[in-house]
Amino acid sequence: MQIQVSTDNNIDGRGDFAGEIEGELTAALTRFSDQLTRVEVHLGDESAGRSSGNDKRCMLEARQAGRAPVAVTNYAATVDEAFRGATDKLVSLLDSETGRLGDRKGGASIRGDQLL
Repeated sequence: MQIQVSTDNNIDGRGDFAGEIEGELTAALTRFSDQLTRVEVHLGDESAGRSSGNDKRCMLEARQAGRAPVAVTNYAATVDEAFRGATDKLVSLLDSETGRLGDRKGGASIRGDQLL
């Protein structure tokens, strides 16, 4: 799984910032790592540096092997809170989607893990 981190001009993404983001995201998505080819992290400050409440945005886009990409967005007062919220949303979304793959018409599939 490849992780790509990008920020807008209002967020300082230098130094260990990208490494910390990658480490936390890798830990959170460990159980999905064989299904994901790439995860893109887009961090932005909607108010361009002015403090105005929940103006920090984190958008995560996960590209799954053989499936359409999925994306989640979270807004918060700090970049850290926005990232953690978006990570929780992505884990929940991937849980729900991979759970549906094995559960056809309300019951377990006879094929088991072959669909995952």
